[in-house]
Amino acid sequence: MADNNTVARPYALAVFEIANEDGNLAEWSASLEAAGQLLEDGQVADFLSAPTLNNARRLEFLTELFASARASLLAGGDQKAMNFLKLLIENGRIAVMPEIAEHFEELRARIENTVDVTVTSAVPISGVQQQAIATALKQRLGREIRLETEVDEHLIGGAVIRAGDVVIDGSLRARLDGLANALIK
Repeated sequence: MADNNTVARPYALAVFEIANEDGNLAEWSASLEAAGQLLEDGQVADFLSAPTLNNARRLEFLTELFASARASLLAGGDQKAMNFLKLLIENGRIAVMPEIAEHFEELRARIENTVDVTVTSAVPISGVQQQAIATALKQRLGREIRLETEVDEHLIGGAVIRAGDVVIDGSLRARLDGLANALIK
């Protein structure tokens, strides 16, 4: 059985090319994210795999579901989006929608020269600190930065920064672990 990411990549690339040609990357992004979140837990995908449902009923169910989740393109408002949904249903690939959404975002970030950054810290980070981190990362990575912050009470102090494949662990826990390893040697 193929890995979901392997299956999702060509679908994400195809829908990305359509969205890019049409100039509506943001709308596709929002719709795919909403659809991916709905299908992430697997219950909807399990329901859709029931042999008693035909493809027309599956499509009807999904468009109603996506309309309620404000996944505008996938709610029947766009013929290309409807064709995309039909293709996923016919090929039994609707369950990989979360992975399709992820790959789509990676492609979008690459073309827009952006990177999503998550800063996890022990305490909330001020706006000034966020701006300083974003400026430093923009200079280091050469990309526009979309910064999110999280608070993790389990961190003793410091912060962990995740920017794509780059992880900068400036947490006190990492420093203590490093010190412990140095003492053991």
